Amino acid sequence: MSQLSTGRARATDKRAKFVELAERRTVNAIRSIRVIGKLGNPFAYEYDEADIKKIVSALTKEVEDVRLRMMKKGSKAAVEFKL
Repeated sequence: MSQLSTGRARATDKRAKFVELAERRTVNAIRSIRVIGKLGNPFAYEYDEADIKKIVSALTKEVEDVRLRMMKKGSKAAVEFKL
């Protein structure tokens, strides 16, 4: 097998892996967002507009961070978590 065809095979494998993971992770993210949306049931939960704004702001920020990371080659973002 030539070096050129080996490189193409590797690129094809990388693409297939990307598609597989991207589809699975995107579906999981959408499901998780829908579960968060169920918190909007006023008969089951008490919340105010400030709560809604915080949730939507956090989700929007993360989506924007994903977009920026994917547009910028080779970047690794720091992970932040606070209780």
